[in-house]
Amino acid sequence: MALRFDQRVAIVTGAGNGLGRSHALLLGSLGAKVVVNDLGGGAHGDGKSSTAADAVVAEIIAAGGEAVANYDSVEHGERIVQTALDAFGTVDIVINNAGILRDVSFHKMTQADWDLILKVHLTGSMSVSHAAWPIMRDKGYGRIIMTTSAAGLYGNFGQANYCAAKLGLAGLANCLAEEGRSKGIQVNTIAPIAASRLTETIMPPELLANLKPEHVSPLVAWLCHEDCEQTKGIFEVGAGYISQLRWERTQGQSFPLGKNFSVDDVANKWNTIGDFTNAGHPATVNDSFAPILHNINNPRLGGNEFIDLDEAVKCELVLENSYDERDVALYALGIGAARDPLDKAELNYVYEMGSDFAVLPTYGVMPQSNAMLQAAKAGGLKLPGQNYGFDRILHGEQYTEIKRPLPTNAKLKHIFKFKEAWDKDPHAVVTFAVHTLDESGEEIAYNEMTSFVRGAGGWGGDRGPSADVNTPPNREPDAVIEEKTDANQTLLYRLSGDWNPLHADPAFAKAFGFDKPILHGMCTYGYCGRHVIKAFSNNDPRYFKSIKVRFAKSVYPGETLITKMWRESDTRIVFETSVKERNEVVIKNAVIELYTEIPAPKKAAHTSDAASVEAVNSVIVDDYFAAIADFVASKPELVAEVKTTFQFTFHNPESSWFIDLKNGQGEVGAGEIAKPDVTIELDNEHVNTLFGGDQGEVQKLYFGGKMKVHGNVMASNKLSALAGMDPAAIDAAKTARVSAEVTTPAAAVVEAENAFVLADVFAGIKAFVSSKPQLSEQVKTSFQFSFHAPESNWFLDLKSAKPIAGEGVLPKPDVTIEMDAEYAPVLFSGDQAEVQKLFFGGKMKVHGNVMASNKLSVLSEMDPALITQAKADRLAKNTTGANPAASAPATKSSEAPAIFEQIAAHLSAKPATAAKGVVQFSLSDIDSTWCIDFSASPAQVTVGSAAHPDAEITLSDATLQALCSGEQGLQDAYQRGDVRVDGDALLAREMKFLNALGA
Repeated sequence: MALRFDQRVAIVTGAGNGLGRSHALLLGSLGAKVVVNDLGGGAHGDGKSSTAADAVVAEIIAAGGEAVANYDSVEHGERIVQTALDAFGTVDIVINNAGILRDVSFHKMTQADWDLILKVHLTGSMSVSHAAWPIMRDKGYGRIIMTTSAAGLYGNFGQANYCAAKLGLAGLANCLAEEGRSKGIQVNTIAPIAASRLTETIMPPELLANLKPEHVSPLVAWLCHEDCEQTKGIFEVGAGYISQLRWERTQGQSFPLGKNFSVDDVANKWNTIGDFTNAGHPATVNDSFAPILHNINNPRLGGNEFIDLDEAVKCELVLENSYDERDVALYALGIGAARDPLDKAELNYVYEMGSDFAVLPTYGVMPQSNAMLQAAKAGGLKLPGQNYGFDRILHGEQYTEIKRPLPTNAKLKHIFKFKEAWDKDPHAVVTFAVHTLDESGEEIAYNEMTSFVRGAGGWGGDRGPSADVNTPPNREPDAVIEEKTDANQTLLYRLSGDWNPLHADPAFAKAFGFDKPILHGMCTYGYCGRHVIKAFSNNDPRYFKSIKVRFAKSVYPGETLITKMWRESDTRIVFETSVKERNEVVIKNAVIELYTEIPAPKKAAHTSDAASVEAVNSVIVDDYFAAIADFVASKPELVAEVKTTFQFTFHNPESSWFIDLKNGQGEVGAGEIAKPDVTIELDNEHVNTLFGGDQGEVQKLYFGGKMKVHGNVMASNKLSALAGMDPAAIDAAKTARVSAEVTTPAAAVVEAENAFVLADVFAGIKAFVSSKPQLSEQVKTSFQFSFHAPESNWFLDLKSAKPIAGEGVLPKPDVTIEMDAEYAPVLFSGDQAEVQKLFFGGKMKVHGNVMASNKLSVLSEMDPALITQAKADRLAKNTTGANPAASAPATKSSEAPAIFEQIAAHLSAKPATAAKGVVQFSLSDIDSTWCIDFSASPAQVTVGSAAHPDAEITLSDATLQALCSGEQGLQDAYQRGDVRVDGDALLAREMKFLNALGA
């Protein structure tokens, strides 16, 4: 149905021509009763006539509408409004459109030119609006339109008077919008461009032909309609184009209030002051004050052109990378490990195929350091608040903490955060903290990098601690290790990622005052860590917890390091490292801490029963508003006292609530109400402060920027009416909620029992593949499924002799599919398009042979009834509704018994063999061992472990199947790491006869 204005009374000023005429005719045609005001003067404010207004009135009446004329100047707004009252009894709409021009350059402008323009445009609009205001206020309804212009908003040559008046109108409208908001009066501003007496002298005819006033009036009519809720808007409109404007403000620069800042400081920050990246859009005076109040309530830390401490503390840098066994072994060689290749303890650091391959804990500094250096090399490194280059930096101190023994390979995320800075005028000392997390989100290492930054001090900050720490005791050391570095040590170490030419290029080193390239400080750091582990941890790196050192002097490759160590306790070793040839200390104030027990990886996060109970028993927003609802219901007199509606918008998590103390008996609930007087916005965590009754704490939230108040800010103080509420009511509301939540209705039990369960899916898949043994030959692929939320692991082996599916982990799957459990129904739905959406949307990850994942399409042939039957079987056996997926992991069936039975038959048929001794096969994934004793004739095959096997072959059940089927050779499996051999390797090589079993 078309929008109409029946029974509405509208005043349109300057309505004899142009835009005003168009507005009046449109409103009249839509049922409004119109007062057509026009002085009848010229475009420059001279003359007077009733002709123009009368003509428009006649047009409206001829079209069946109602209208009267008024010929007063807009400076007499009360007369114009009285005309409306005399003719129609009220006023609903005021459209301030009247205007004139007196364009002249500011140099030639007279006071009369200035005064007349402001009197007509600004004072005239104020006068008419002021006269209508009491009427609108009393009736609780009104619509006012101000007419500004692009010249007023942006400025234009030769129109200083006009620009000032037009921008003044926008300011007047914004103020009236705030004052009228709670009274039902809406005030908006238009900046039109249209053909009129004011534009016909400055625009060409062909342009004016397209700038018809009729293309502006529909917007004006909508803003005046009762269905429109817009207020305080500014709109550009013309030639069919309509847009809304808003203010935009840069993030700006806040200077510390603790010390004076200069014109030079402003000049140095000019680009920041004018940078509209991440700009804000203030809409209220409160928004305008917010950054100023924040600067007052949050004193700045300071800084200078090199270091901005305030920028540094609020930002973080996140980088990602990975490492593998090769990186770990190369690093160990780079810090002098395994000089004796026959030393088994040292070999463990460099030989990735050994059974005890381990990562030296000082490697914990390398991934984050390499990530930073790679970003710098690519030009993408910008540590927050740090505005200096590497040429100013000297690595002063390093702290590394290992949360658990480092894995031999990992994908990592590093979070760089500023920790502290000391002003050692004229230099500075800056420390960054780096948290390193693995793919599961568990922190595996923590580093602190402390750098000496030349020439970056002098901002008047704290000089920091000066006392020495971790100083050696005045006695002989408990252990001393002396080790000579190689002449090419730095060239080997730099392959681990530190490409700084200072450590490789002789000419570069000389340019920085060194005789030759120097050894990396972090290389010496690694040597020290190795020495302490060897002396106090029996060369077992797993007990290493942390290391902290201060770099004192440089080391040259080929020099001899002497590390002196003092045991302060069983877990704390103080040490100092010097260069023998120069008798100079190069590492000092150093300490290593050890664990008493080897830390284990954290288990995947699950919500424990205790945590669930704690969450349920916490007071939440719902409890506060339930208590407030009861309080308001018991105090109906609050409505008469408060007369205000409140809207509450909470974040993290999101929710909306309201308190209506203006209508009826009062109401409180979840949701939003129309046109609240006050809107309060804050994070969920601050709800206790908001309703805690301490106004001082509430004000801290507001002035600290943690709580925003929109609308009638002063009225927000009326929330103090809730101070009479008994705090015990909140606890009572919580108790009632918890009691209601802990009772699970029978319907919920049925729903849980009938829910999608992975155990049913894989039981169905198992039944399907078991009936299709040919799939192994067709697909030749093993699949691992890793589900999260909740965590579970399942496999589908279509590579072994007999296809199998179940719960557990395959040793070396061809494809690993990772996703949240909620998407499992899509994965097994058979809809490839939906599965692809998961993949390309980042909700499903595929590792390994990505293309082979398409082979899962073989499951599209599976009858869904198999899953339905599996569910029915589960429910029949599991009357409590327990989810089988949460029970003990199913054990994958093994082919080993059948294979070793086949081996025994083969050896009986062919007793001649060159092998002598006992070979033990340890199946890693099914915890089973078998032995072949070649000293007997024929060789004997037995189940179990041998007391002293001559050779031990460790492999998975799947690899054993691959060897015996001829799919994989023993040497190939060994080189790929699928097989590990301990003991007599030559005897193990004789097991190549296994391939003959598949012939």
